[in-house]
Amino acid sequence: MPLKRIILLHEEKKMKIIDEAVKSGRTALSEFESKKLLARYGIPVTREILVESRESLMEAIEETGYPVVLKGCSPEIAHKTEKDLIRVDIRNKDEALAAFKEITAGMNGYGNSVLVQEMVRGKRELMAGLIRDPQFGPCVMFGLGGIFTEVLNDVSFRTAPLEESDALEMMREIRGHKILGTVRGMETVDTAMLAGILIAIGKIGIENENIAEIDINPLIITGNRPVAVDALIVLGTFRK
Repeated sequence: MPLKRIILLHEEKKMKIIDEAVKSGRTALSEFESKKLLARYGIPVTREILVESRESLMEAIEETGYPVVLKGCSPEIAHKTEKDLIRVDIRNKDEALAAFKEITAGMNGYGNSVLVQEMVRGKRELMAGLIRDPQFGPCVMFGLGGIFTEVLNDVSFRTAPLEESDALEMMREIRGHKILGTVRGMETVDTAMLAGILIAIGKIGIENENIAEIDINPLIITGNRPVAVDALIVLGTFRK
């Protein structure tokens, strides 16, 4: 198949996720869909499998291996932590089956899809994302993530599209920028890879006008590499 045709097919797949969601009147993508879109733009995401039964759960864990994270997965549920739909560091079959039962019971009519996700470990949590400003258009965000996002509000912004120099400036602007360096024996973060993620987020915003927000939080540093562990893509002007 000619290279040009391969590229076109790849682009069609990227757009299909959003087009189908918009046509069905949805206001957000599920975490699974959000990460599929991010991955198609080259953003590193966790290995994960979507399941809907005990049998498929165990098959998925056979593939990912323990430990795993289980999450309720629905485009109708933006904030899973508040709804107690996440179980982490699951290490055996009994824990997995108990967590699956608890999560599906707590979905409250929003389906029974559960995300089986590899357990990514790292002491540094960042966030990256995008908001569509009425005046400036898509704006890329970067800052400290996890529990520090709302507490410290340590973020920087740039309008898309971004060059690598813009992304590197954003990293230096946050007050906690030293966390990207060698801290307590941890490796210096691969800032070139991190810059690539921020550039890709800006590209997503430019190429997909139906995306209102992107929220990647946490973006965990494992070793020295950033990985998107949780993600939400909001469509239109919806606010949760």
